[in-house]
Amino acid sequence: MYEIIANPEEYQIDHLINGTGNANIELSQEERNNWAGEITNFSEKLTEFAKKARTLAQIFSSKDKISATPASLKTLKIQLFMINDSLNSALKIADKLESDIIKK
Repeated sequence: MYEIIANPEEYQIDHLINGTGNANIELSQEERNNWAGEITNFSEKLTEFAKKARTLAQIFSSKDKISATPASLKTLKIQLFMINDSLNSALKIADKLESDIIKK
């Protein structure tokens, strides 16, 4: 048996949770399947992102010439920084969630 102990205050979303109660409930198989489906969707999006990242890395590491305007290079850099920041945040949240689902 597992228990989810995720405290909304630690995720800074406690204002969204107000009034939901604190009593443990057992998740039905249907609800568990729904959650599993959502998590699978996340995984598939990450797999697609990894494919796109590999393709982009191959383009930049190839011998093909690449030209760009300074503005387009700046845009690329900003977008890659934004993706990196988002991925770092997502990994931190995932690590926290992983530690908040404990086997009992």
